[in-house]
Amino acid sequence: MANIKSQIKRNRQNEKRRLRNRQVRAEIRTRTRSVIEAAEAGADDTDAKLRSAIKRIDKAVSKGTMHKNTAARTKSRLVRQVRELQSS
Repeated sequence: MANIKSQIKRNRQNEKRRLRNRQVRAEIRTRTRSVIEAAEAGADDTDAKLRSAIKRIDKAVSKGTMHKNTAARTKSRLVRQVRELQSS
């Protein structure tokens, strides 16, 4: 346990951020999974779900939860996977 006031505050902030980041990452995984499931089922709302997932990824980048290159890679792979599932 830290004795220095600034470090105590820093620990509190880090814990809040860790929990927030964890929530955001879980939500991104959930939305990604729902897009893939919709594409596999051939659902009509696949594009809407894809836009929703991409929007959440972009928001995570703007908040600093995710690095922009990681987000770009994730979006690219997701779109490619959805297109392959829709074409087959």
